[in-house]
Amino acid sequence: MAKKRPQTKAKRPQIADGEIPVVGAREPCPCGSGRRYKACHGRAAAQAVTELVQRPFEGLPGECDWVALRELVPAATAELTLKGGLPEGVPSVTLATVLPMAWPALRRDDGSVLLGLQNDTASGDISRDLADTLQQALAAQPGTPVQGRRAPADGPRLQDLLDPEGTFEPVVHSGFEFWVPEAENATAAVTASLERANAAAIPTVKLTGVDSAYWCETPEKNHLRWVMPHPEEQLLDALARLHAAGTSGLGEGTRLVGSFRAHGLTVPVWDLPSGVGAEDVEKPAAEFAERLAAALATDAPLTPDERRARGGLTNRQVTLS
Repeated sequence: MAKKRPQTKAKRPQIADGEIPVVGAREPCPCGSGRRYKACHGRAAAQAVTELVQRPFEGLPGECDWVALRELVPAATAELTLKGGLPEGVPSVTLATVLPMAWPALRRDDGSVLLGLQNDTASGDISRDLADTLQQALAAQPGTPVQGRRAPADGPRLQDLLDPEGTFEPVVHSGFEFWVPEAENATAAVTASLERANAAAIPTVKLTGVDSAYWCETPEKNHLRWVMPHPEEQLLDALARLHAAGTSGLGEGTRLVGSFRAHGLTVPVWDLPSGVGAEDVEKPAAEFAERLAAALATDAPLTPDERRARGGLTNRQVTLS
């Protein structure tokens, strides 16, 4: 019979968990345990990377507009305010829905930073990925685009980098000319990317009378998409009450058709006739906001008609993220 090999205990970690760097999955874990990284501290790191954060923009000023710019608006920018102010040599930091060549971020020649919002992210936490990209852009050389990478699992989130008292005021653009302040100096690749992006952009306007509502124009009909901060179940009940009462529309020929679910928030959607522009729904939207507030304040059980209306709205709900 073969002799049993004496069992040896793995070495104890030589450094604290918070100090352990990220290495390749098959490399020895830096903690000194003798095991591969993926079987040791890499397990927790991988779980943190893949775990989905349902509301990545929660706690940021303008959460609803962050969601809109991420999922609904083709061309828009918003100035960002950093905690502690801007670093030396960085005159501004601007969030943009999309950047040329789908760059995650860009440090312009003048030192200013553009951060792209609609890029694919490497983990389940968009906020952490964007914060890592922002930090790379702040440290990049002027005139340099930033490439995507896997953010450290314990890295900061946007909520750690941005001033919670700062404002978030999106500016919607008709096209992507904000990419190239001096168009004559743009490279051929950037110019081609600009032309493709402009051709695909859907005309969009942000309403001024209510928060986070965006009108858009399509060939068949127009739409209003309104990102709302209310808890989903409560909001659906309120919308069902209004729908059953025949007061969920925004004027003649308009119709509440359903909603999106995006980054933990609900986005009701209305169909509008082609001739109805953004300015035409400003007043009806403000009046709807008052009806919705009253419906949200009601806690009576739904009537049979309201339950049927709620079921119809729920069946037409689409999850974007």
